[in-house]
Amino acid sequence: MVEIHPFAGIRPHEDLAENIATLPYDVLNSAEAYDLAKDNPYSYLHIDKAEIDLPKELSPYDPQVYQKATSNLQTFLQKDWLIRDEKKVLYLYELTMNGRSQTGLVTCTTIADYQNGLIKKHEYTRPEKELDRINHIDVCDANTSPIFLTYRSEAGVQQLMQDWQEQHAPVYDFTSFHDVAHRVWVIDDVEVIAALVQGFADNVPALYIADGHHRTESAVKVGLKRQETYPDAGPAAEFNYFLSVIFPKEELAILDYNRVLKVPIAPDFLTRLSQYFTVEKVAAGKPQQPKTFGMYVDQQWYQLTIKQELIPNDPVEQLDVALLQHYVFEKEFDVQDIRTDKRIDFIGGIRGMTELEKLVDSKEWTVAFALYPTTMDDLLNVADAGKIMPPKSTWFEPKLLSGLFLHDLASQNK
Repeated sequence: MVEIHPFAGIRPHEDLAENIATLPYDVLNSAEAYDLAKDNPYSYLHIDKAEIDLPKELSPYDPQVYQKATSNLQTFLQKDWLIRDEKKVLYLYELTMNGRSQTGLVTCTTIADYQNGLIKKHEYTRPEKELDRINHIDVCDANTSPIFLTYRSEAGVQQLMQDWQEQHAPVYDFTSFHDVAHRVWVIDDVEVIAALVQGFADNVPALYIADGHHRTESAVKVGLKRQETYPDAGPAAEFNYFLSVIFPKEELAILDYNRVLKVPIAPDFLTRLSQYFTVEKVAAGKPQQPKTFGMYVDQQWYQLTIKQELIPNDPVEQLDVALLQHYVFEKEFDVQDIRTDKRIDFIGGIRGMTELEKLVDSKEWTVAFALYPTTMDDLLNVADAGKIMPPKSTWFEPKLLSGLFLHDLASQNK
């Protein structure tokens, strides 16, 4: 069973939450972050992507960027734009998008649970992306953005969370990017906190990384580094834990994660695809069921339906993203590693089918593929099997905003 850990969070002053909270660092490039924050001194991007406050010719991975991040963090604290809670608490974070709500428990989870396989992953990470967040966490001495975790819901835990929401007023309540409503509650009752901690310890056998594999690896590696530096600190040291928001899997939605390719299209391309798929012209490209794909090429949508006998039993190889990768990208275009091949790009489903059409019609890309979304059960089954999903298999919406919660590693207190 898993351990959760209350913590004294760093969070926005109640009057500034909407100004501070922003999109996560990894969905914005430096130019987008600069444009978003240039007229907003409160924006958390001044901490999360601090290169926006430095000369543009400087690399976003330069050591000066991380020093600027911690300097800005201290400024936010000194000005009381960010405040520290006085005691260890838990939080609830509700996001509502298009009439659907999901509520997560904001807590800390343990490096030990991650090392012991109780916090399960489904993706590989890239060393250069890890190093960026390692440096950011290390220099700031804080988990500066949360990991998005999920679990198979447990009735007692859910009831405790629901009761708290119904009986208490939120400390934050605002609407932000993509018309998503955000509400946050502080759980400061010691008995309720103890009941939630016990509920996870008794009834939740595993947590799963939904989004944030690089942040998890980075947080864990910084924590392990602190353990070496402060060997006498003991198990209660804050750096043994990392910031997480844990949502029941039943409340989450995965959107499609689509692909565009820049490859030559052979005259017999459709004929070649018919070896593996039933191919038919359609008016719209969005797949309506698993094992079907939309393909847009030469201003025409096609539906590709994989032949039943080609679907394996393996929990990874039977995923739609894996089938498309194997029978189209590898066999027809020799795209073997989609993490590094420059002929492929990935388009989040929130941008819709028209974005795929626009990219192909512009001639920047030659063909687009629309996928049916991976399911939460797919994700959990792959993780339970100890396997790894293909890259870019999941796109979660709504996104957790950054800047609402920080966890101080408190290394200076050791």
